[in-house]
Amino acid sequence: MFEGLVVALVVSAGGGPAVSGPPPLMTAGDVADLPRPPAHVRIEYGPDPLQFGELRLPDGDGPHPVVIVIHGGCWLAEYDLGYMAALADALTAGGVATWSLEYRRVGDEGGGWPGTFQDVAAAADFLRTIAPEYGLDLNRVAALGHSAGGHLALWLAGRSGLPADDPLRGGSPLPLAGVVSLAGIPDLAAYAAPSGCGAAVAELLGAEPDEVPERVRRGSPIAMVPLGVPLIMITGELDWIVPAEQAGEFAAEARREGDAAEVRVVEGAGHFELVNPAHPAFETVRAGVFELLGGRSRN
Repeated sequence: MFEGLVVALVVSAGGGPAVSGPPPLMTAGDVADLPRPPAHVRIEYGPDPLQFGELRLPDGDGPHPVVIVIHGGCWLAEYDLGYMAALADALTAGGVATWSLEYRRVGDEGGGWPGTFQDVAAAADFLRTIAPEYGLDLNRVAALGHSAGGHLALWLAGRSGLPADDPLRGGSPLPLAGVVSLAGIPDLAAYAAPSGCGAAVAELLGAEPDEVPERVRRGSPIAMVPLGVPLIMITGELDWIVPAEQAGEFAAEARREGDAAEVRVVEGAGHFELVNPAHPAFETVRAGVFELLGGRSRN
């Protein structure tokens, strides 16, 4: 399916033979209607109202492995972390803590460049502050993001390679065990477009990518490889918002630079099925998370 692809795990999203054709793909409206189970605690990692995270804890005293969950929505202010609540809750039920991040986005004061990146970095590193109280295992932390959040999850893994004085990097980036990118956007320049979600790339960077090559080098994961951690790119076969080719081309480049990167294509899925824990695609997501964290799901 992808030229040079080493591993492509194709998973069927159907439960049996179709009688009247496959079900329609999920839409953004469907995702907005997913259940939003409450978190155990909401914690502020900064002074801005949007600088907070939702922490969900599994049963037991810990220390618990942690998944940093980063929502998407084209980096735009109108989409928030709520639609990832069901996914985060399902992962927590499987035995991991989840730290679901809110952050300033395009349209928010301070969002875009560089605030969006700085918020995600600060929120990840804030796990050091809350780990003792909540029994978190900082030696087993993975990042998971969807769509634009997939871009930010991959970027989190790569920011340690930025110069020590780069304000995006943070003083001491928290090490990650790996990244699960769900329909992520690993190449900002290639994804940029005049319309649709691709139009938000210029808003995120503050200009068209070819006008700010330094920002692309510091903010686009494909320009930052090797990222230095295992990378699992999960993509829907029928995703037209972030086509599967984005994942394949990124994984190939990451491998050329020495990263362990693979693509898992979910057959019959589009862009949004990957965040729905009631959809068969979730088994692929859950498996990827627990592979990186070195354990097994309780479910």
